Amino acid sequence: MSVGPLSPRQLPSRSMGLKALLVCALALVMSVPALFVFGLLGDRTNRAAEVTREVGGLVGGPQTFVGPILSIPYVAPPAKAGEVAERGVFVIFPVEGQARVAARSSVRQRSLFKVPVYQADIDFHARFDLSGAADQAPQGAVLDWNRAEVLVGASDARGALADVAFSTGGQPRPMAPAATLSDIALRTDAEPAPRADGAGQVKFFGASAAGLAAPDARFEADAHLKFSGAQRLAVLAFAKATTLTATGDWPSPSFDGGFLPTTRTVASQGFTAHWSVPFIARGVAAQGPGGILAGLGQTALGISFVEPANPYQSVARSLKYAVMFVGLVFLAFFLFETLQRRRVHPAQYVLIGLAQIVFYLLLLSIAERIGFDLGFLIAAGATVGLISAYAGWVFESRRQGFIALAAFSALYALIYVLMRLEDLSLLVGAITSFTAIAVAMYVTRRGDWYGTTTSPAPVSVSKDPA
Repeated sequence: MSVGPLSPRQLPSRSMGLKALLVCALALVMSVPALFVFGLLGDRTNRAAEVTREVGGLVGGPQTFVGPILSIPYVAPPAKAGEVAERGVFVIFPVEGQARVAARSSVRQRSLFKVPVYQADIDFHARFDLSGAADQAPQGAVLDWNRAEVLVGASDARGALADVAFSTGGQPRPMAPAATLSDIALRTDAEPAPRADGAGQVKFFGASAAGLAAPDARFEADAHLKFSGAQRLAVLAFAKATTLTATGDWPSPSFDGGFLPTTRTVASQGFTAHWSVPFIARGVAAQGPGGILAGLGQTALGISFVEPANPYQSVARSLKYAVMFVGLVFLAFFLFETLQRRRVHPAQYVLIGLAQIVFYLLLLSIAERIGFDLGFLIAAGATVGLISAYAGWVFESRRQGFIALAAFSALYALIYVLMRLEDLSLLVGAITSFTAIAVAMYVTRRGDWYGTTTSPAPVSVSKDPA
């Protein structure tokens, strides 16, 4: 017995709906290799942070400065018989304090990694009025005015480029590591406890205040510091009313800390910023035991020397949209397939997806050498050219290849725009995805999603001769 072949009209057609589901599944599967690229990006980012710490350690790292404050040792009698007398340090802040910072920046490079560093001149002026301040000392405490010190502080003494120049009433006084208060661990709302790596510490230098400090005394103090550092510079609000004026030649500063500048000017030649922190906003008492110094960490007036184009941040931002852009390219190929009535094998979709994942590898490897903008242009140009040429080969149409070139060029231009929009990137990405789905719905509105099978014709059966 033999069965005659089915005619072409009798062959079942493939389901366009099943193919669409398969394409969506493949787009999600491509998120797996994207995760590996994320891991590689994390390794490079960690290496960059490690280099930053190494270079920063050589020049002083992020520096935090404290202007003149008065430190007075005291002894308080025990509360109960048999207990040991309390010994501590009583701190009095100046009534008014002014600070001026002038920073000159440069970039240190190690291998592929760049670290912003600076040299800064810091000038402090403080006016002390001790009238009634001693009344706030612990009950029964005896202040040792002969051992009083005027202190200034910096977070990393390794960055000192010269000795601290200190004077009171125009008379210079020598400064040395402080005897009454060696250091403090700053505390912020974000980090209520000192960090284990030692960051957030301030070390003090002191000059004797004997002959100056006494109940109801008034005097003024000036200090000049010359320090180097890396990435960030901050001045704490060291007086009841503190003002700071900072200038520098870094073109892209970021102002941070407990207070933002009241005025600022940022240009390609540098920046100027001015802070004014009144006593009511500072949130730290005018005097008290030495422990109150830790609260100054919440009053930092900070300047971060931000690298204008960090390639790792830009690549990370683009990777967050990897699945969306792979899906849009797959959707474009699916529409080409539907309109051209030519089949694209799932393995070919995988090749297209891999080409897009390799785009991120190209972008990362090139951007860390020549910068993100030029790196993106090279990586995107190579990827768009490849998948557009592949579209022309698959559909055997030069015209289709040029259409793909225009579509994918617009898509990768959109990726670049999203990287630059930052806060608006989510909105633009959502609108783009919605528009792409709407176009796909319109183009395929009359498609045969189920696939049809014609009824088979009667089968002719013939008996073989016995």
